[in-house]
Amino acid sequence: MDATEKQEIETLIVQVLKGIYDPEIPVNIYDLGLIYEVEVDDDHIAHIAMTLTAPSCPMAEDLFEEVKYKIGGTRGVKECDLKLTFSPPWDKSMLTEEAKLQLGFL
Repeated sequence: MDATEKQEIETLIVQVLKGIYDPEIPVNIYDLGLIYEVEVDDDHIAHIAMTLTAPSCPMAEDLFEEVKYKIGGTRGVKECDLKLTFSPPWDKSMLTEEAKLQLGFL
């Protein structure tokens, strides 16, 4: 896969992630800053590292299943390798400007 194709697939993945919302906060998981890494390898496997706003999130399993399902169905992606991390821990500074505006932090 060349660099252009990889960039196009990663851009599609980000668009899909912006359509997935945290069940408790009315902001998508990308703008919330929950996505730490998006990378597609030469085998068309999407490697995504994400976190949660809190380690004890009761909706974590549902959110992970939604991410894996939707990213796995993205054009150019054969499989989604989703990893959960709490390093670094999430905090409000990870919000995009758009999310801060939506949540009234600006």
